Order: sequence, then C-alpha cells, then structure tokens
Amino acid sequence: MASPLQGRSVLLGVTGGIAAYKSATLARLLRERGADVHVVMTEGATRFIGPDTFAALTGNPVHTGLFEQTESVLHVRLAREAHVAVVAPATANVIAKLALGLADDLLSSALLEYRGPLVVAPAMHSGMHAAPATQTNLETLRARGVSLVGPVEGPLAAGDTGMGRMSEPEEIVVAIEAAVGAGDLAGRHVLVTAGPTHEPIDAVRFVGNRSSGRMGYAIASEAAARGAAVTLVSGPTHLPDPPGARVVRVETAAEMRAAVGLVAEDADAVVMAAAVADFRPADPSTAKLKKDAGPPEVRLEPVADILRELGERRGHRVLVGFAAETSDVEAAGRAKLEGKNLDLLVANEVGRPGTGFDAETNRAAILSRAGDDQPMRDWTKRELAAAIVDRLAKLISR
Repeated sequence: MASPLQGRSVLLGVTGGIAAYKSATLARLLRERGADVHVVMTEGATRFIGPDTFAALTGNPVHTGLFEQTESVLHVRLAREAHVAVVAPATANVIAKLALGLADDLLSSALLEYRGPLVVAPAMHSGMHAAPATQTNLETLRARGVSLVGPVEGPLAAGDTGMGRMSEPEEIVVAIEAAVGAGDLAGRHVLVTAGPTHEPIDAVRFVGNRSSGRMGYAIASEAAARGAAVTLVSGPTHLPDPPGARVVRVETAAEMRAAVGLVAEDADAVVMAAAVADFRPADPSTAKLKKDAGPPEVRLEPVADILRELGERRGHRVLVGFAAETSDVEAAGRAKLEGKNLDLLVANEVGRPGTGFDAETNRAAILSRAGDDQPMRDWTKRELAAAIVDRLAKLISR
C-alpha cells in the first residue's frame, strides 16, 4: 500500500543536538516513502552533521540561512510548498521559539509562516526536558495541535541516561504519516486496547501479567498512520503515547471495561490487544497487608470478558481479538474466534524466549471467520501490526 507521504512535500527542520545524525536516517525513510524532502538546518545543526549529507539523501539543496539569495522569499516559499513539517531533533531552544512565536532564523521564520500539520520530536538533556519552562512550552504546542513524538528514556550526552532521547526515525515517520492522514482508514474510528491490567491485592500489591503493551501500541500507531481516528485504552505501561492516537490510561480490568464501553459504540473496529486479567482478588485490602501476619488468603473471582460482551452486541463493528497460548495455539485460537463471535483473532505463541510478551517479535497466526487465515510465522511487531490493520481495513470497507 502506498504511503500517505507519496508525492507530498516535507519540510524537515534539523536543529543543533547530538541526535541530528538520526535525522539523516529520517530523511532517507521519508524519501523511501515517496516524499519530496526539503531540509532546513540551524547553524547549530551544521556543527553536528554537514548539509551535504542531507543534500545527497534528499536530492534537494539544503537551506541554512535566512538571507540566502533566491528568486523568492525563501521562508515563505518553504512554508507554502510544504504539505507537512517536522522538526527532528527539536531542542529546548527551538521549542521555546515555536511556543513564543519567535522568528530569528530561517527555520523559525518558515514555521511561523507555515499553516499545515507540524510534527515535533524533542531531544535534550533530561534536566532541560523536566524544566517547568520546557514543559509549559510543550503543553502550549500540544494545545495548538502540534504532534509531539517522544522524547523517550535512554542514553544521553555526557554519559547520562534519562528522559530526553529523541524517538527513533521509524517512529517519527509514523507520526508524520498520521499527521498527513488520507490513508485507507481516513474517516474511520479504531479502538485499540493494550497492555496488562493490575488487579489489587492490597494498597501496594497486585495480580498482573507480563504484557508490555508494545503490540497494541504498534497497532494504534499503524492505524493512525493510515488515517484512522484512534482511541487507545492502555493498561499500565512505560511506553510513550503512539503518534496520532488519543490515549485513555486505566489500571484494572473494570476500568478498562468502562473505558471501552464509552467509545465502542462509535468505533468502526475494535482491536482487543490488551492482556486483560481473567481473575481478580475478591476482597482487596485498602491497607498494606503485613507479612508478619503470614501469607494472606487471596480469594479470586472472575472478571467480565470484555471481548465476549462486544461480540454479543457486535453491530457493525469489526472485532479483532488476541489469544496468548503455550500449546495447541491455532486450535485454541480458532475456538476463541468462534466462541466470541469475532472477525479476526491473532493467536500468539508465548512461553519461549524471543517471542510474545515484551519481545521484538511475535510468533503468531491471524485467524479469520471467513477462513482466509494467515498461518503461524515469526513477525516483528510492526509487521504484525501492519498485517492486522490491512485485514481490518478491508473488512471495514465492505
């Protein structure tokens, strides 16, 4: 399927941070998706990576100065020709400029003139990111409809580790595609659930599972990139919000059920990728249970099966479920597909190293009520997300 960036003009702003080298990969990925990429570099950015690198990758001249001699007013032309603009990396300084409307160089002038979708990928040291001024500026941009991608935790300059590392180029591309929209899910609403649920035993302990939420987040990102309005109901995770998705965070199965119930009726498709608890403590304590009292007797009770309830009143919605199994994976998945009245079920093999929960890959089959299954194989989570969204997009369009 063609990317929504095919034939689009992308204004890529690169500012002065160590993460500027990643923007070369970003430029290449954008070109591979058919975009016409025009790079504007700040003076600081040129100290980390040379303009010739971007010129070679994009096939276009790289602009670095507000007063370059051109046949037109350069910052106006750049702003008017761009279908989408992205700043990666976006330093604390350029974020402050964007929030305050300053225009003292070519990039900030072009962005002040620009009126289309804007994606910003912050990158800075953790202290600068946590500063109240930066947080206020980020909130200002968010309120204006700017798509913020990251930052994430990881290695930083000066040998430190913390929040402030720029998101990976692949994630930024997803955000740009989502901002452009006009994919095969444009005008559709997709509800995705992700992550585990935590069912309290007492004030500090809970019953949970090993789900990281990465699969559901990948599906939410893919659906948003293809134009859908995405609502992601997420259990406890440490993942950043998927670009383009509205995220509702919950903790327990009951909270997830309530959140899903509020939006499911308006959804064209529901993808239940969350690993919702099957049982919960019947009488959780509001205080911490003391170990001196000995092991507590924890009586479990079943929780509501959210997906089964949706299947019983499915209406027009496309329903996609997940099943994590350690044996007889496809047979168990087929039984759940039919028993819960689903369109698709992703049968995941778990319990062995390198696949399933919190791994880069899944070993899974996509089972269909129509019988056109995709057999068990190894997938990256991004590959599996794309395959799932391909299937539900076709089902929605029928």
